[in-house]
Amino acid sequence: MAALDPLEELLLGPALTIPRALASAGLELDAVEVVELHEAFAAQVLAVLDRLDNEEFCRERLGRDRPVGKIDRGRLNAWGGSLSLGHPFGATGARLITNCCQRLEAENGRYGLVSACAAGAIGIGLVFERFG
Repeated sequence: MAALDPLEELLLGPALTIPRALASAGLELDAVEVVELHEAFAAQVLAVLDRLDNEEFCRERLGRDRPVGKIDRGRLNAWGGSLSLGHPFGATGARLITNCCQRLEAENGRYGLVSACAAGAIGIGLVFERFG
């Protein structure tokens, strides 16, 4: 989880929590087969994707010597996201996690990543591993 400056970093929570979740799991972005990213707005998703692959942001804000990387668009919200499916108040997280777990099973994937922004300047990031 991360709390951000609502003036400068509104809705960018996933740009901070995705690298933290990956590091906690001992993974790099390219190991993740399924990505479910909450789409508060289309521009918000584009901004998060840009920040994850931006060398300056990753160095200055995340303390990394290289970008997190590009999220493969074929792995991102492949069954639809919050813009197309909706994000029911209070249930967006459950929908994201359910989609991730069902996609991991259907796509025979091992690792899934879920991230969302919430309440303006909060972010969450979770890594899931499918066994069996």
